[in-house]
Amino acid sequence: MRHARLGCCRPRRPPCTAPVSSLRRRASAVGGCPLGAARTRRSRVQFAPHTAEDVARMLEVLGLESLDDLFAHIPDSVRARRAIHLPDALSEDEVVRRMQGYARRNDADLVCFAGGGAYDHYVPAVIPAILSRGELYTSYTPYQPEVSQGVLQALFEYQTVICQVTGLEVSNASLYDGASAAAEAVNMAIGATGHSRAVLAGGVPPATAEVIRTFAHPRGLDVTDAPLAGDGRSDVADLPQTTAAYVLAQPNHLGVIEDVRAHAAAAQAVGARFVVAYDATAAGLLPRPGEQGADLVVGDGLQLGNGLNFGGPSFGFLAARLTDVRRLPGRLVGETVDMRGTRGYVLTLQAREQHIRREKATSNICTNQTLNALAGLLYLVWLGPRGLAELATSCLQRAHHLARRLTAVQRVRLAVSAPFFKEFALRVPGDPATFVERIADEGYLVGPVVEGGAADGAVLVAVTERRTAQEADGLVQAVSRVAKEAA
Repeated sequence: MRHARLGCCRPRRPPCTAPVSSLRRRASAVGGCPLGAARTRRSRVQFAPHTAEDVARMLEVLGLESLDDLFAHIPDSVRARRAIHLPDALSEDEVVRRMQGYARRNDADLVCFAGGGAYDHYVPAVIPAILSRGELYTSYTPYQPEVSQGVLQALFEYQTVICQVTGLEVSNASLYDGASAAAEAVNMAIGATGHSRAVLAGGVPPATAEVIRTFAHPRGLDVTDAPLAGDGRSDVADLPQTTAAYVLAQPNHLGVIEDVRAHAAAAQAVGARFVVAYDATAAGLLPRPGEQGADLVVGDGLQLGNGLNFGGPSFGFLAARLTDVRRLPGRLVGETVDMRGTRGYVLTLQAREQHIRREKATSNICTNQTLNALAGLLYLVWLGPRGLAELATSCLQRAHHLARRLTAVQRVRLAVSAPFFKEFALRVPGDPATFVERIADEGYLVGPVVEGGAADGAVLVAVTERRTAQEADGLVQAVSRVAKEAA
């Protein structure tokens, strides 16, 4: 089997039968190998799997004399000739202790009322328990359906759930995160309409807007921002006829609930694709964007059973109407039957991936976030429609209760007046950055501080189902003390 896998190597050599002693001598001839130092400590290092004997045997099979021969195809101009100065290798126990020391620098005990796109939702124990099963916990790319039916079916179910949550007809098997999914949706819109302009509603999260601009820059696309109204809603933009994509966030980056239908009508009037960046935890209360006129719905899966993860890894979901299925980036799992009529699952419509001519491709993304996406699938299935509604209701009620109590504190008020879901922008006395730091000293995490627009200088506060009445009481008392100091 080993030589079958190496069958593409030329010239083909017979299996290596040299005694180990001679291999060791040959290995000494590859002293320029940067792994040499690590190999001498193999008993202590678990991350460098190849011994000198392994390397020598590999070179023997390949018919090469040294590692320099192996890397000869790399141009000299990009090869590092200097020695790489690395610290001495550590044992596994030493690495764990060092990383724990780094982790202790974090204020991990702060009670999280922070928002800005990453929210502290509870991750049910069933999710890591199922994800850790061997048939799911794999990095294998499911190109071969004969050995990947489990993962392929799971991704098919994931796509189905995303379609149900968004109200659209087709989804891919996930993307890197919500921001890159939004950028890919803009790319789809440009390909579908033939126009090159994207308009971002005023409430699109700044990070999402920045990623869209980053994707658009090398393609020479025109990305413009629409204003935010004084109450915190996005103004319905007066879109040019050349608009390919109109992007709206629901709720927007201030937590405000937008009038999706009004924005959809504006996009439809000029023939643009209407893209909604959606918080899927709101699906239990808010109408699905696909039913309100959205052509493309994207979102971030960090809050769908993945935990905060210090901001990542996450996954991005992207759903579309069936008319745009051939423009979907990344992988799409389809259901089929074999010659005997047995149901099976396959990667389908792969022509839009790396197999297509580059000038025809709508995206260069050729992977997905399988494990994170499956966590999202488990989370949504575990909750079900009723659980999702209870989650959204709990977040909304707790957020509004806390907002009422915080705005009862002298000199503290809401920055905007429009209805909000689980996050709100708060005007606080004094410098907002200093306020956030002082609240952290009191044991609570709030923020980030809004920059620009109608709520410039306000502090975001988010409330999830995890925040208890006692924690809300503690935050109110902390805000009262800090506000009094700033008075």
